[in-house]
Amino acid sequence: MSYNHPFSADGRIYFYATPISPTVNGQVIDVPVTANTPVKKGDVLFRLDPRPFEYAVKRKKAALAAAEQAVAEQQAALKAAKAAADAAAASRDRAKDDYERHAAANRNPTRSPFSTEQVEDLRNAYIAAEASLATAQAQAEQAELVANNKVDGVDTNVAQLEAELARAEFELEQSVYRAPTDGYATQVFLHPGLMAVSLPLKPVMTFIHTDRRIFAASFDQVALQRVNVGDEAEISFAGIPGRVFKGKVENVLQYMAEGQLEPSGTLLSPSPPFGEGRVMLIVDIVEDVSRFNLPGGATAEVAVYSDHWIEFAIIRRILLRIRAWENYLVFER
Repeated sequence: MSYNHPFSADGRIYFYATPISPTVNGQVIDVPVTANTPVKKGDVLFRLDPRPFEYAVKRKKAALAAAEQAVAEQQAALKAAKAAADAAAASRDRAKDDYERHAAANRNPTRSPFSTEQVEDLRNAYIAAEASLATAQAQAEQAELVANNKVDGVDTNVAQLEAELARAEFELEQSVYRAPTDGYATQVFLHPGLMAVSLPLKPVMTFIHTDRRIFAASFDQVALQRVNVGDEAEISFAGIPGRVFKGKVENVLQYMAEGQLEPSGTLLSPSPPFGEGRVMLIVDIVEDVSRFNLPGGATAEVAVYSDHWIEFAIIRRILLRIRAWENYLVFER
C-alpha cells in the first residue's frame, strides 16, 4: 500500500514573501500602510523625502538645456567656419588669378608691363591667401568634429545628460515605494524620521503576496516509481478536522536539495549534512477551500493514489479519514 499509494504527513501551503528594501536612500516621511492589512498592487507602502531627488532632476534638466543650447551654438559655429573657409577659398582664387595673370604678362620677351616687385608682391599675397585657406579649412574641420560628436544621431553630451536625467527621474519615482502585488505588509516597524537605506540584507519591512500560493508535500523516494502527474490525491488539513479534500498531482519535482552542489573550498564527503532526501510533489487542490481559514504555512496530510494495486487504495482512504478525525484531538502545549 505504501509503495503504490504513498502517504505524506508534511503537506504544507507555501506562499511568497518579499523583503522590502528601498532602491534609493532617504528619510522616511510617511508610512500609510498598516501591518497585516490587505493592500492592492500599486498602493503606497512608504514615502521618502522627495526633495533631494527633485533637486537632482532640476539640476539635470538645467544641464540638459545648456547642452542642447551648446549643440545649437556648435552648429552655428560650424556654419560660420564653413562660410569663412569658402571666403578664404574665394580670396585664394582671386590672389592666384592676379598672380598668374601678372606673371604671364611679364613672361612676354618683348614687353614686361609689370615690375618684378609687383609680381613678387602678388605671389606673396597668393601664398598668404593659400595659408589663410588652410587655416580656415582646419578650423571648419575642427568645428565639424565638435558639432558631429554624436552617438545614435544624438550629441554625446546631450545623450549622457538625457541618461542622467532619466536616472534622476527614476530615483524620484522610487522615493515612493508601492506594493508589488496584492497582499499585505507585515513586520512594519518603519516610521517617519527613520533613514531607509538600500541594503538588501537589511529590509525595512516584509511583504506577503496573496496572489500566488503552492500546496506541496514531500514523499519517500520510493514514490517516484508509482506517482505520476495527474494522479488522484486527497488532503486532510490539520486545521479542518474530519474533512478530506480532493486533489491532483500537478508536478513531481525532479531535484532534491540534498543533491545540490555549489562552489566551495571544502571537499565533498558522503556524510552529513548529506541525507537521503525526499521527493517534492506539487498538488492542486481541486475542491474549493476558500470558505475555510487556511493561512499560508497551514499543514496537512496527503495521500496519492496510483493506478497500481488499486484494491489497496481503499485501505489508504480509510486510514487518511481516521487521521482526519484524529485532528479533533487537540493536546495543549
